Amino acid sequence: MNRRFFGTDGIRGTVGIPPITPDFVLLLAHAVGRVLRRTLPKPTVLLGKDTRISGYMLESALESGFNSAGVDVVLLGPLPTPGVAYLTRAQRAALGVVISASHNPFEDNGIKFFSAQGSKLPDAWECDVEDMLDQPPQWASSSDLGRSRRLDDATGRYIEFCKSTFATHLSLGGLRIVVDAANGAAYQLAPKVFHELGAEVIAIGCSPDGRNINRECGATHPQTLVQAVLTHHADVGIALDGDADRVQMVDRNGRLFNGDELLYLMVDERLRANETVPGVVGTLMTNMAVELALSQRGIAFARAKVGDRYVLEELEQRGWQLGGEGSGHLLALDKHSTGDGLISALQVLQAMVRSGRSLSELLAGLTLFPQTLLNVRIPAGQTWQTIPGVTEAIDAVRAELGETGRVLIRPSGTEPVVRVMVEAPDAHEAERHAQHIAALLEQN
Repeated sequence: MNRRFFGTDGIRGTVGIPPITPDFVLLLAHAVGRVLRRTLPKPTVLLGKDTRISGYMLESALESGFNSAGVDVVLLGPLPTPGVAYLTRAQRAALGVVISASHNPFEDNGIKFFSAQGSKLPDAWECDVEDMLDQPPQWASSSDLGRSRRLDDATGRYIEFCKSTFATHLSLGGLRIVVDAANGAAYQLAPKVFHELGAEVIAIGCSPDGRNINRECGATHPQTLVQAVLTHHADVGIALDGDADRVQMVDRNGRLFNGDELLYLMVDERLRANETVPGVVGTLMTNMAVELALSQRGIAFARAKVGDRYVLEELEQRGWQLGGEGSGHLLALDKHSTGDGLISALQVLQAMVRSGRSLSELLAGLTLFPQTLLNVRIPAGQTWQTIPGVTEAIDAVRAELGETGRVLIRPSGTEPVVRVMVEAPDAHEAERHAQHIAALLEQN
C-alpha cells in the first residue's frame, strides 16, 4: 500500500505548501466524511488542536469539509493529542481529529486521526481516504449537512481522566515539580493535573503566542527544563512536546532521562507491585541496554518499526501493555489507548512516591549503551543499498561488535535523509563506526 499523503503519523508538512493548505484540508475532511458515511448514516467527529496560529485556518477548513459530507463536528479547542483520543472514546464519536505537527516548529502543521476506540487507524483506512480523494466531491444537500458545536468542558474532563490513572491512595504532596508544556496543547491543563494531585508546580513553556510552540522548550529542547529544575531546586522536571504525547524527565540534579529509561522504570514499577509484565515493545532504535535488562528479569522484548503507531500495533498483536520509544512516546494500554505524556509522567511519579526514592535512585541499575545517530542527506530517489562500499562496511562493523552492539541504517520517511545509528559499549567506538559509514554515504 503506497500512500501519497499519509506518513507515519497522519499528514504533516509546512503550512501553505501542499498538502497543508486550506483547500486540500477541506477536501481531505470531505473524503474522510464520505468514508465514515459508508457505515454510519450520521457520524460525529471530535476536532482538537495545538496552539499553532495556523490551527485556526485548518480548523475552519476541516469543519467545513466534514459538514459538507454530512458529518457533525464537536470542537474541542486546544487539547493534547491523547486528550482527543480519550474524549473520542468517552463521547462515543466515530472519529477523533487532531490539528498538530507535534514536536515540529510552528511553521509546520498536520492532521492526525483516531478511531472510535481512541487508537491510531490502520494503513488500509488511510489508503481508503486517499482513494476517496481521487473521486469528485459529493456535497451533501442542505437538509443533510452536518452541524458543529463546542464541548466547553473538554479540558476539565481530560484533567480528571489523567488524575484517575494515578493511585487514589497516593499524593504528590511534598514534591516540587517543574512542568514544561512546550507552549503547546497542554499549556493550561498540565500544571493543573500535578497541582490537583498535591504537588507544588512551577510552570514554564505555558505562554503560547501561536508562534513559540516547541521553541527552545519542551521535550525536544530539554536543557530549558534542566536549568529550571536546578534554579528552583525542584525534585523533578517534566517536559512535554507540542501536542503532549511524549515526555522527557529530569531529576533533582539536572540529569535528563529519555523514553527508554522511563519505559524501563514503568516496567520496574509494575514488577515491584507484583504485577505481571509478559513483555515489552520497543522500536528498532530502543537502547540495547533496556533489552538486556528486561531479559535478565525474564521479560520478553520485541522491536517494532520506528513510530508509536507501530509500537501500538505490536502491543495489540501480542496482548501486552507496555511499550515506547526513546523520544518519549510511551504506551501503557491499561491506562490509555494511545501514548500520553502526562499519564506516562504520572506513572513515573507514582513509582517515586511509592518507593520514596528519586528518579536517579530508581534507575541507578540501568546504564544505557552509548548511541551515535547521524543524519546523512542523499539524492532524492536513491537508496543507501546502492551506494558502493556501504553494505560491506555495515557487515564489517556488525561482525566487530558481535552481541555487544548494533548498527541500524534507516531512511527517513519524510525527507531524503538516511539515519545512521551505531550502538556500542564504548562511546568512541560507536562514534568511529558511525562516522565511517556516514562518510561512505556522503560519497554517493
